[in-house]
Amino acid sequence: MFNFRRREIPWEVVDNKSVNAIPMYYEDEDLDIAVVGEADTRGTYVFQVTSGKEAPSLRNAVEFARQQLLQEIIKKGYNILLLESWQLTVFRRGKEHRIEVQYCGRPARALGKLPARRPPPFMAVLENCH
Repeated sequence: MFNFRRREIPWEVVDNKSVNAIPMYYEDEDLDIAVVGEADTRGTYVFQVTSGKEAPSLRNAVEFARQQLLQEIIKKGYNILLLESWQLTVFRRGKEHRIEVQYCGRPARALGKLPARRPPPFMAVLENCH
């Protein structure tokens, strides 16, 4: 009559880093904006990793999350993110590690030649992850 679940070990938060929204382009740059999205676009991406402490894995996760979010906004007719923010959380359960990245940005459509894409903001905070 009753099904009992095996007791599962919960995920433990090992570390959490975040960067608040910052502008990726400034007024002095020659950027012709045609349309700005009414709201921010957010994506949450989860990665299974061998160790949650390696800075390259963390950087790669944030960069991949940004690329995925850019692909999503391109489907909606935008081509840049004017503001960008991200939050990274490292989880552990036994020997398993999981990285969750929430990447957020304000989409816009710029006309003409786009400037080179900058890396995600403040990636240096990942150097001190425990």
